[in-house]
Amino acid sequence: MNEKILIIEDDQAIVRVLKRSLTYEGYQVESALEGEDGIRKYQQFRPDLIILDWMLPGMDGLDVCDRIRSFGDKLPILMLTAKDTTHDRVQGLDSGVDDYMVKPFEIEELNARIRALLRRTIPERSVVLSYSDLELDTSTRLASRAGRIITLTAKEYDLLELFLRHPRQVLTRDVIFDRVWGYDFGGESNVLDVYIRYLRQKIEEKGETRLLYTVRGVGYVLRDMP
Repeated sequence: MNEKILIIEDDQAIVRVLKRSLTYEGYQVESALEGEDGIRKYQQFRPDLIILDWMLPGMDGLDVCDRIRSFGDKLPILMLTAKDTTHDRVQGLDSGVDDYMVKPFEIEELNARIRALLRRTIPERSVVLSYSDLELDTSTRLASRAGRIITLTAKEYDLLELFLRHPRQVLTRDVIFDRVWGYDFGGESNVLDVYIRYLRQKIEEKGETRLLYTVRGVGYVLRDMP
């Protein structure tokens, strides 16, 4: 099961952006627009991580954090706020939150901080990603197809994990470069095509049907038919 994230934020535009981005990353996402509802959603949804606004109507973010900590829950809480002085940051971190980001923020940095917080708190969780007869164990980093073990290089693993987290979704070249390499090699580079070819050779080594398709002029997609 993918990690669950609860957003407690009263700015609906920010909630929409966060939901879209986090769902795309493969998380299960719920949201609440004020503190009391956030506490109820926390108790019902049992998230792995909370994104918490400081300036909420009624019960503010510090009070919400205090209530959650009073239950004995040590799940990571990432606070979002427009408060940006050193005193504000210290107050926020001293309240029991695990990380602190000032608005406006870059969604890529937020995603990176979420991944870091989740790694820190649930490092032993094993997630097996699968599509058709292709599987990838993210704890052991072992791939297999119909029980056949597939040995992958680091970049091949990263590519396969990305595709398995977004099956049937066309991933553009720009998105793949950003998620796997962290930057764009430029329109003339064929490095992605080379790695896709390597990956196809390995997952189709025993004559298995194709799962990784080219979408000409766009990118690639993991699916079980052209």
